[in-house]
Amino acid sequence: MTAAVSDTRPGAARRRPASPRGRGYRPPAWLGYAFISPAMVLFIVFIGAPFLIAIALAFFKWDLLTPAQPAGLDNFVKLFSDPLLGKVLLTTFVFAFASVVTHVVGALLLALAINRIGNRVVSYFARASLFFPFLISWAAVSLLWKFVLDPSFGYVAYYLNQLHIPSPNWFTDPAWSLPAIIGIDFWHTIGYTFVIMLAGLQTVPRELVEAAKTDGASSVQIFFNVTIPLMSPTLFFATVITFIGAFQIFDPMQIITGGGPDNSTMSIVMYLYQTGFQSFDIGFASAIALLVFVIIMGVTVLQFWGSRKWVYQQ
Repeated sequence: MTAAVSDTRPGAARRRPASPRGRGYRPPAWLGYAFISPAMVLFIVFIGAPFLIAIALAFFKWDLLTPAQPAGLDNFVKLFSDPLLGKVLLTTFVFAFASVVTHVVGALLLALAINRIGNRVVSYFARASLFFPFLISWAAVSLLWKFVLDPSFGYVAYYLNQLHIPSPNWFTDPAWSLPAIIGIDFWHTIGYTFVIMLAGLQTVPRELVEAAKTDGASSVQIFFNVTIPLMSPTLFFATVITFIGAFQIFDPMQIITGGGPDNSTMSIVMYLYQTGFQSFDIGFASAIALLVFVIIMGVTVLQFWGSRKWVYQQ
């Protein structure tokens, strides 16, 4: 009888049996679908299915109480013949354009300023202060600023009166209502764009900046010839995201002004809301929703097309 001889060489105890799954092993396809199934279910339930239902309802007349009746293209004919549509679209585009310009420029300047702060505590406090308003709900922000800008007892009116400057009627004067909403939106959401800009600014290689300084470039030349080109993908992303969010503005206009005065602050989404949930014209509201989708998609495609001419890809 032969006794088994154990391997006493160093490292022998650390060896493991060869795994049947070698480097060429590929997991079954169902495993991948199982991992993405929760996201797919959420997308279908909350995005895909409502989108298809909205397309279908745009061709029906329905008031939520009686059975839906086929309407053909009547909702779209009614939409494009509505005299209010042009004013609503103009207001929404003005707000979106102003939001994009103020957010991108303002956030970039704030990111440049705070990125230069050497003290880490002061820098952290400044970043947190700028981002904090973004965490507050639109309802709270709207009520806060409605009180602050009140011409009778608001803080702004009080200090303007101390300077013998008459306070405008911010939310009842058509000349001031939309600029006031734009300013409130800037205060509330600039922190999000600021974080994006700060992250993009910190990806600019210091070596290139130092090389430009060594070659005698001024701060302005470095900003326009080094910083801006390298940050162009970040600027493009911020522009697209800001426009999409601004074009769907609803909360402050609904809470503060109700779309007034004289429909001067009525956005396209607020127009959709009033049509669908106050007038109960669901088919017409679905047609408005499709118009919003087409406009946002069209502007986004144009932005991507134009980005080929000014966005620098490293």
